[in-house]
Amino acid sequence: MERSIALVDVNNFYVSCERLFRPDLACRPVVVLSSNDGCVVARSAEAKVLGVPMGEPWFRVRWLAEKHGIIVFSSNYALYANLSNRVMSLLSRFSSHQEIYSIDESFLDLTSMHVDMEQYGRMMQERVHQWTGLPVCVGFGATKTLAKLANHVAKKYPVYQGVCDLGSFSPDQLDGLFASIAVKEVWGIGRNLTESLGRMHIHTVADLRQTDAVTLRNRFSVILERTVKELHGISCLGLEEMAPVRKQVISSGSFGHPVASLDELKEAIALYMGRAAEKLRQQHSVAGGIQVFIRTSPFKSGEPQYSRGVTLPLSVPTDDTLQLVRAAFSGLRQVYRVGYHYVKAGVMLMELSPKNQQQGLLFETGDSTFSSERRNRLMTVMDDINRRWGKHTVEPGWAGLNKRRYWAVRSGHQSPGYTTNWQELPVARA
Repeated sequence: MERSIALVDVNNFYVSCERLFRPDLACRPVVVLSSNDGCVVARSAEAKVLGVPMGEPWFRVRWLAEKHGIIVFSSNYALYANLSNRVMSLLSRFSSHQEIYSIDESFLDLTSMHVDMEQYGRMMQERVHQWTGLPVCVGFGATKTLAKLANHVAKKYPVYQGVCDLGSFSPDQLDGLFASIAVKEVWGIGRNLTESLGRMHIHTVADLRQTDAVTLRNRFSVILERTVKELHGISCLGLEEMAPVRKQVISSGSFGHPVASLDELKEAIALYMGRAAEKLRQQHSVAGGIQVFIRTSPFKSGEPQYSRGVTLPLSVPTDDTLQLVRAAFSGLRQVYRVGYHYVKAGVMLMELSPKNQQQGLLFETGDSTFSSERRNRLMTVMDDINRRWGKHTVEPGWAGLNKRRYWAVRSGHQSPGYTTNWQELPVARA
């Protein structure tokens, strides 16, 4: 039986989330900015037409927004995560085998289902819109790569009205379609690889399918060989129904205002390490090493520049927030220099291993074992409280009690927490 994989993708996800509670923004140009209002990370179709580039620093395109009346939003990740969870939960009803690929994309394995795929896609489309208000496109293919490509066709070709099933195409129809799609639209084909393939006269999906897979493996990588096989309907990528365990955990951020003092940097590092340690415990891992880094702004050429990081091994792998913060402070003291204005800092947890395979100290005493058990219970209680009452309800005192007014992220255009904050629920008036 030939596999049938669906990729369901929310259109312009961040923009669609912002428009959900602002129907007055329909058909108006909208952009969403990254953390700290730094760069453009999402654009409505209308904003794309006006020439707003993806990833462009906001200060460089602010004039364009003012000229054309573009509506600007700061990222509201709490809103996006909540709506994403609703969409993914709803999609799980359409298949017992689901891979949540990203915040707005989900693969569904429909191989065992004897249904008309296009009609099934329309049903998904209508159900998601009816229950969440968000628009989605659905692509069907025999492999994950073909499903991604079908989703691209569903989104970019109006004739398909948001649903495309490549399994219903004849070989000649597929050849014609693939000849019209640039090779850069294939999943995993980035800009550098596109340029390299172009020098081999491989410009379209059809060109790539017609190229010998072994030749591409020898010249580039086994990954590209698998991509070509997937384009021929040979499955090389299975669904990952469980989220893969991270090999590293990174937590960092840009500051709303430059930071010069060591104490203020310590508050930021404590907060970031707290976030990283919580993610570590969620996947039941411990870290054997950490990295701490800080840097100034590369955009301020008139100021002295400094960027430095340090990697520190841990004598015993741990997931204890307090121990990890202490280690991070030791690294921060090594890299910190007076006289600079820092705009970004972060931490990375490295050498991760399963907690249940953790090797203890050779000369560990009964007292230290008891202390370790108490700290494990403390971390569990912290996580439970934050899960129930919200992030940062309980955190290390080192993270500061002043609401981080000096280095907190800027979000001057953030929408209300419509679905996550009781005080910001939308109000309807009759």
